[in-house]
Amino acid sequence: MEDVLALVEARLRTALGEPDARAAVTFLGTDRIEVLRFQDRGGDGDIVRYATLGMSAHPMTDPTAALADPVKGPRAELVLSVRAGLADTDKLLRPLAVLAASPQVEGVVVAPGASLDVGGPLWPDAPFSSVLVAEPGGLVEDLELDGPMDPVRFLPLLPMTSNEAAWKRVHGAQELQERWLTHGTDLRDPLRRAVTLD
Repeated sequence: MEDVLALVEARLRTALGEPDARAAVTFLGTDRIEVLRFQDRGGDGDIVRYATLGMSAHPMTDPTAALADPVKGPRAELVLSVRAGLADTDKLLRPLAVLAASPQVEGVVVAPGASLDVGGPLWPDAPFSSVLVAEPGGLVEDLELDGPMDPVRFLPLLPMTSNEAAWKRVHGAQELQERWLTHGTDLRDPLRRAVTLD
Protein backbone atom coordinates (compact mmCIF):
# COMPACT_ATOMS: atom_id res chain seq x y z
CA MET A 1 0.00 0.00 0.00
CA GLU A 2 2.76 2.47 0.93
CA ASP A 3 4.52 1.69 -2.36
CA VAL A 4 1.40 2.55 -4.37
CA LEU A 5 0.89 5.81 -2.49
CA ALA A 6 4.55 6.80 -2.90
CA LEU A 7 4.20 6.30 -6.66
CA VAL A 8 0.93 8.24 -6.68
CA GLU A 9 2.47 11.17 -4.81
CA ALA A 10 5.44 11.16 -7.20
CA ARG A 11 3.05 11.29 -10.19
CA LEU A 12 1.14 14.20 -8.62
CA ARG A 13 4.38 16.12 -8.00
CA THR A 14 5.54 15.51 -11.57
CA ALA A 15 2.25 16.78 -12.99
CA LEU A 16 1.38 19.58 -10.56
CA GLY A 17 4.65 20.60 -8.87
CA GLU A 18 5.43 20.70 -5.16
CA PRO A 19 2.42 20.84 -2.82
CA ASP A 20 2.34 23.94 -0.65
CA ALA A 21 0.09 22.37 2.00
CA ARG A 22 -1.30 18.99 3.00
CA ALA A 23 -3.81 17.75 5.52
CA ALA A 24 -4.66 14.27 6.73
CA VAL A 25 -8.10 13.01 7.73
CA THR A 26 -8.85 9.63 9.27
CA PHE A 27 -12.37 8.24 9.48
CA LEU A 28 -13.36 5.42 11.79
CA GLY A 29 -12.55 2.08 10.19
CA THR A 30 -10.69 3.55 7.21
CA ASP A 31 -7.12 4.27 6.22
CA ARG A 32 -5.85 7.83 6.39
CA ILE A 33 -6.70 10.09 3.46
CA GLU A 34 -4.45 13.04 2.73
CA VAL A 35 -5.35 16.07 0.62
CA LEU A 36 -2.49 17.91 -1.08
CA ARG A 37 -2.78 21.52 -2.20
CA PHE A 38 -0.94 22.76 -5.28
CA GLN A 39 -0.74 26.39 -6.42
CA ASP A 40 -0.56 26.83 -10.20
CA ARG A 41 0.49 30.31 -11.25
CA GLY A 42 -0.25 29.87 -14.92
CA GLY A 43 -1.14 32.21 -17.72
CA ASP A 44 -4.90 32.17 -17.00
CA GLY A 45 -4.67 33.33 -13.38
CA ASP A 46 -3.84 31.56 -10.15
CA ILE A 47 -5.39 28.11 -9.90
CA VAL A 48 -5.42 26.03 -6.73
CA ARG A 49 -5.55 22.27 -7.21
CA TYR A 50 -6.53 19.85 -4.46
CA ALA A 51 -5.61 16.19 -4.90
CA THR A 52 -6.38 13.25 -2.64
CA LEU A 53 -3.74 10.74 -1.61
CA GLY A 54 -4.85 7.45 -0.07
CA MET A 55 -7.96 6.50 -2.00
CA SER A 56 -5.88 4.39 -4.42
CA ALA A 57 -4.25 2.31 -1.66
CA HIS A 58 -6.94 -0.33 -2.19
CA PRO A 59 -8.93 -1.24 -5.29
CA MET A 60 -12.57 -0.16 -5.32
CA THR A 61 -14.94 -3.08 -5.06
CA ASP A 62 -18.37 -3.52 -6.59
CA PRO A 63 -20.76 -3.53 -3.60
CA THR A 64 -22.62 -6.50 -5.12
CA ALA A 65 -19.46 -8.64 -5.23
CA ALA A 66 -19.47 -11.55 -2.78
CA LEU A 67 -15.75 -11.21 -2.05
CA ALA A 68 -13.50 -8.18 -2.33
CA ASP A 69 -10.32 -8.74 -4.36
CA PRO A 70 -7.41 -7.17 -2.44
CA VAL A 71 -5.34 -6.63 -5.62
CA LYS A 72 -7.48 -6.29 -8.75
CA GLY A 73 -10.05 -3.58 -9.31
CA PRO A 74 -10.20 0.10 -10.25
CA ARG A 75 -8.03 2.54 -8.30
CA ALA A 76 -8.37 6.31 -8.32
CA GLU A 77 -7.53 9.63 -6.69
CA LEU A 78 -9.58 12.83 -6.95
CA VAL A 79 -8.44 16.23 -8.24
CA LEU A 80 -10.40 19.47 -7.95
CA SER A 81 -9.23 22.80 -9.45
CA VAL A 82 -10.54 26.26 -8.55
CA ARG A 83 -9.48 29.86 -9.06
CA ALA A 84 -7.48 31.11 -6.10
CA GLY A 85 -8.44 33.98 -3.82
CA LEU A 86 -12.16 34.19 -4.62
CA ALA A 87 -13.49 31.95 -1.82
CA ASP A 88 -12.27 30.07 1.25
CA THR A 89 -11.70 26.90 -0.75
CA ASP A 90 -9.09 25.52 1.67
CA LYS A 91 -12.08 24.41 3.77
CA LEU A 92 -12.63 21.90 0.95
CA LEU A 93 -10.03 19.55 2.45
CA ARG A 94 -12.39 17.61 4.72
CA PRO A 95 -15.27 17.25 2.20
CA LEU A 96 -12.77 16.06 -0.40
CA ALA A 97 -11.36 13.50 2.04
CA VAL A 98 -14.93 12.32 2.74
CA LEU A 99 -15.45 11.71 -0.99
CA ALA A 100 -12.12 9.89 -1.26
CA ALA A 101 -13.07 7.64 1.68
CA SER A 102 -16.46 6.73 0.19
CA PRO A 103 -15.21 3.56 -1.57
CA GLN A 104 -13.99 2.22 1.79
CA VAL A 105 -16.92 3.50 3.86
CA GLU A 106 -19.84 2.96 1.49
CA GLY A 107 -18.45 0.38 -0.92
CA VAL A 108 -19.01 2.58 -3.97
CA VAL A 109 -16.97 2.52 -7.16
CA VAL A 110 -16.17 6.11 -8.19
CA ALA A 111 -16.09 6.39 -11.99
CA PRO A 112 -16.45 9.07 -14.67
CA GLY A 113 -20.04 10.28 -15.02
CA ALA A 114 -20.88 9.67 -11.37
CA SER A 115 -22.23 12.31 -9.01
CA LEU A 116 -20.83 12.59 -5.49
CA ASP A 117 -22.58 14.63 -2.80
CA VAL A 118 -21.07 15.81 0.50
CA GLY A 119 -24.42 16.82 2.03
CA GLY A 120 -23.41 20.45 2.53
CA PRO A 121 -21.42 23.26 0.89
CA LEU A 122 -18.03 22.17 -0.47
CA TRP A 123 -16.55 25.24 1.28
CA PRO A 124 -18.16 28.10 3.26
CA ASP A 125 -20.96 29.77 1.25
CA ALA A 126 -20.21 27.58 -1.77
CA PRO A 127 -23.11 27.23 -4.21
CA PHE A 128 -22.08 23.58 -4.67
CA SER A 129 -22.65 20.51 -2.49
CA SER A 130 -21.92 17.90 -5.15
CA VAL A 131 -19.44 17.19 -7.90
CA LEU A 132 -19.48 15.48 -11.28
CA VAL A 133 -16.67 12.98 -11.81
CA ALA A 134 -15.05 13.77 -15.18
CA GLU A 135 -12.89 11.69 -17.50
CA PRO A 136 -9.24 11.25 -16.41
CA GLY A 137 -6.08 11.71 -18.44
CA GLY A 138 -5.95 15.44 -19.04
CA LEU A 139 -4.21 17.03 -16.08
CA VAL A 140 -2.55 13.98 -14.51
CA GLU A 141 -1.87 10.87 -16.59
CA ASP A 142 -2.92 7.44 -15.36
CA LEU A 143 -0.31 5.69 -13.26
CA GLU A 144 0.43 2.16 -14.45
CA LEU A 145 1.11 -0.33 -11.64
CA ASP A 146 2.66 -3.79 -11.75
CA GLY A 147 0.18 -6.47 -12.85
CA PRO A 148 -2.30 -7.69 -11.90
CA MET A 149 -3.08 -4.30 -10.30
CA ASP A 150 -5.19 -1.84 -12.28
CA PRO A 151 -3.70 1.59 -13.04
CA VAL A 152 -4.45 4.54 -10.77
CA ARG A 153 -6.69 7.07 -12.52
CA PHE A 154 -6.73 10.72 -11.44
CA LEU A 155 -10.37 11.77 -11.70
CA PRO A 156 -11.16 15.50 -12.09
CA LEU A 157 -14.12 16.72 -10.03
CA LEU A 158 -16.41 19.44 -11.42
CA PRO A 159 -18.53 21.24 -8.79
CA MET A 160 -22.28 21.22 -9.52
CA THR A 161 -25.07 23.39 -8.12
CA SER A 162 -28.12 21.53 -6.79
CA ASN A 163 -30.08 22.46 -9.95
CA GLU A 164 -27.29 21.15 -12.18
CA ALA A 165 -27.09 17.92 -10.16
CA ALA A 166 -30.86 17.40 -10.48
CA TRP A 167 -30.72 18.15 -14.23
CA LYS A 168 -27.81 15.73 -14.64
CA ARG A 169 -29.81 12.93 -12.96
CA VAL A 170 -32.47 13.31 -15.66
CA HIS A 171 -30.36 14.09 -18.75
CA GLY A 172 -26.98 12.48 -17.96
CA ALA A 173 -23.43 13.68 -17.40
CA GLN A 174 -22.58 14.18 -21.07
CA GLU A 175 -25.57 16.47 -21.65
CA LEU A 176 -24.61 18.61 -18.64
CA GLN A 177 -21.00 18.87 -19.79
CA GLU A 178 -22.14 19.87 -23.30
CA ARG A 179 -24.36 22.57 -21.77
CA TRP A 180 -21.42 23.91 -19.75
CA LEU A 181 -19.33 23.96 -22.92
CA THR A 182 -22.02 25.65 -25.02
CA HIS A 183 -22.44 28.42 -22.44
CA GLY A 184 -18.68 28.86 -21.86
CA THR A 185 -19.04 28.04 -18.15
CA ASP A 186 -15.89 28.62 -16.09
CA LEU A 187 -15.97 25.44 -14.02
CA ARG A 188 -13.03 26.65 -11.93
CA ASP A 189 -14.89 29.75 -10.71
CA PRO A 190 -15.78 29.01 -7.05
CA LEU A 191 -18.53 31.66 -7.15
CA ARG A 192 -20.15 30.79 -10.48
CA ARG A 193 -23.90 30.51 -10.93
CA ALA A 194 -25.72 27.54 -12.36
CA VAL A 195 -25.68 27.24 -16.12
CA THR A 196 -28.97 27.96 -17.95
CA LEU A 197 -30.95 24.72 -17.88
CA ASP A 198 -34.14 25.56 -19.83
